[in-house]
Order: sequence, then structure tokens, then C-alpha cells
Amino acid sequence: MPEYKLTPEGKVLLPMDDGTEQEFIFTEELIPAYTLSDPLVMNDGCKITTIDEWRKRRDEILNIYENHVFGKTPEIPFNLSTTVLEDWAPAFDGTARRKQIQLTITTEFGYHSADMLLYAPISDVPVPAFLGLNFNGNQSIEPDPNIILTSSWVRDNPQNGVIYNQATDISRGSADSRWPVKMILKEGFALVTLYYGDFDPDYDDGFQNGLHAIFNPPGAIRDGSSWGAVGAWAFGLMRALDVLENESAINASKVTVIGHSRLGKTSLWAGAQDERFFAVIDNESGCGGSALNKRCFGENALAINARFPHWFCQNFHHYNDNEASIPMDTHGLLSLIAPRPLYVASAAEDLWSDPKGMFLAQKAAKPVYEFLGKPGLPMEEFPDLSKTDLTGQQAYHVRPGKHDLTLFDWTQYVRFIKRHLGEE
Repeated sequence: MPEYKLTPEGKVLLPMDDGTEQEFIFTEELIPAYTLSDPLVMNDGCKITTIDEWRKRRDEILNIYENHVFGKTPEIPFNLSTTVLEDWAPAFDGTARRKQIQLTITTEFGYHSADMLLYAPISDVPVPAFLGLNFNGNQSIEPDPNIILTSSWVRDNPQNGVIYNQATDISRGSADSRWPVKMILKEGFALVTLYYGDFDPDYDDGFQNGLHAIFNPPGAIRDGSSWGAVGAWAFGLMRALDVLENESAINASKVTVIGHSRLGKTSLWAGAQDERFFAVIDNESGCGGSALNKRCFGENALAINARFPHWFCQNFHHYNDNEASIPMDTHGLLSLIAPRPLYVASAAEDLWSDPKGMFLAQKAAKPVYEFLGKPGLPMEEFPDLSKTDLTGQQAYHVRPGKHDLTLFDWTQYVRFIKRHLGEE
């Protein structure tokens, strides 16, 4: 977070990219009064009482998120094909194996490709997997010289080996602290990752590149509910799961989708749309992810839409300085994961992402889990630092430190998923 000033009312005054300053709330005392829609009440006011009614309510909530937040995936035919770039080869001195696949999505308007990296433990049976997008190319997650270097546009970061928006060999392993590959493999999981920029570049390009170019060709009319970048990234995760269903080394019915920050928003939206995902993990997604928007704490709709106008659909911009009118807050998004396992986590110093707001959203989704016959979030109060309780279908923790994905986080996620696989 940049340097800030305090207003007489105790709000934080932050400089914006356009040179203006905006006020943001960073204390609980300044949070406006708000009400949350009941995820177990239909739009017409009827309380749901049966599973069939919940399926209808689920469609209503999904429709809200399609129309007001992430946008609708265009309903045009597409073909998914794969090319094996590297078949299973020994990795980590023969203790594991590595495979690399290029998946290609084709429509009548063109095609677009993304590279998938798979690491798996040596096993005679299909293994469960974690699937997540990465920020800087597959080569960034591990200093393995055999990982194919991404040729896609990458956000400049010379210190980490990205120069003139191109990854170099220096970028190999630059994000390995966020991807403890050996630990994940040792625990019996495969790890599957793809570069998010392979699906759609993370800059405001008028939706002319990446998947948007082949689903929304030049001249196509976009409206307020047309999908943004998060929608395209989530679509990529779902296509990756399609590929894993044909990979004999992976138990595709036990794939957990995981994401950090904007990719946490992406994992939530992918898991909400596609119930094939076994579980969903959201690491510090904040505004537009799991933090309650109506709290207006830290990053708000105005700030996120100003800095990243391409992430969400245009209708989400209607809630700039207008969060109170949002028809369904983020607890509705979390309820779309139910009854599957859902872990949400945050960091104490990451106030911009509103840790308490993420906890409260998890808590507000708990009635849906209980309605569906599953134990929800076991915590009643915002927990102490690093405290965990993995006994429910929902879990939450807030750890010390800043906005990041750490070994502590991964350790809890592995424990949580193993518990739901019946291994702990």
C-alpha cells in the first residue's frame, strides 16, 4: 500500500493512479451500517426448504454474479485440443515426475493456447491435485531448467527476470516461495499450474487480446454483463480441469482449485461455476473476491475498478461508492461452493484486502452449508493469529505478515484437503 495521510475523520487518504486522492476506511468504527441478503431466500422472498429449491436459488445467485460482477461467458461453440510438449519425465532426482501440455481453445474466430505444467509424485494410482494459475509464467514456480519459458506478455519486473514484458531465464524460480512443490508432492498431491496471462493479458486492452479476441472478435458488441479478465482466467481453469479428466496420473474428481489475490477471485469464480472441482481455496482475494463489499473496508469497488477496469464486467462499476445497492454480497459467491470444502485465508498486515471482511463472508455462507447437511465454519469469532480449526467444510485463518502466499498457508491447505480426503 502506498504512503498515506489521515483525514480528521480517521479515514486513510491514498493517491490514485490518475493523480487524485481518495478516502478509504481502515478502522471498524467507520464501517457503514449494512445488511446482507439471505442466500436461503429466493428473489421473490420465498424461503427455500428443499434441495431442489436450493438448486433454483443457486442459479439465481450465479446469475447475479454473472450480471453484476464477473460477467457472462459467451455461449459460442469452442473446441479444446492438447499437444504434449513433454511427456512424463523424472523430476527432483527421480522422486517425482514432470509433464508439460499445451492446450488450445479454438472458436470460429481463431485459437488461443496456454501451457500447463504438471508435477506428480511417483504413484501406481491416480493422485489428487492442486490446480492454480501463476503470475509470471510456469518457469517462475520452480528453478527447474526443463520448464518451458513462457513467451506470453508478462508484467515488467527486471528484478525477477521479466524485461520488456518478456520472461528471461533469470525468472526461473523467482516465485518458488509461493509454490512449495516438493512439500506438496511429498504429501501425495500433484501440482498443476498455468500462467494466467496465457489466457488473458492482465492489462486494459479493450478486450482485444487473449481469450476475449476469440470469443469477442473485433466489432462484437459488449454490454454491461460481458465478461472481464477474471471470467477469462476462470474459464481457463475449467478447461485445464477438462484436460486433467483425460490424464491417467491425476484423480480428476479430487482436484482442488487454488488462487492468491486476483487469482483467488478467479479460483472462487471457477469453483462457483464448475461443481466438478472437489474443493476451493481462496488466499487473500479481498475486494471482488471473498471480502464483504458492503463493509467498504480497505480496497473498495471504486479503487479496484479504477486501477483494474478490465477485471470485472462493466456493471460492477455501477457500485463505485454505491456498495450498499449490491444485490448479493460476497457471502453469496462463497455459498455457491457449498457443500464442497472451502478455505479462505488472509494476512494481518494486509488490511487493503479486509481480513475480517473475508471471515465474515465465510460466516455468512455457513447457513447454506448447514442447510445442505454439512458442518460449516466452526469459528464463531474472528480468530487469533495463525489459529486454525479444520473440522468443518469451511475453514479460515489469518496469519501474521503481508499480502502473500506462504508455506504456512500451504501447510494448512494440505491438512484441510487431506482431512476431506479421509487421510487425516
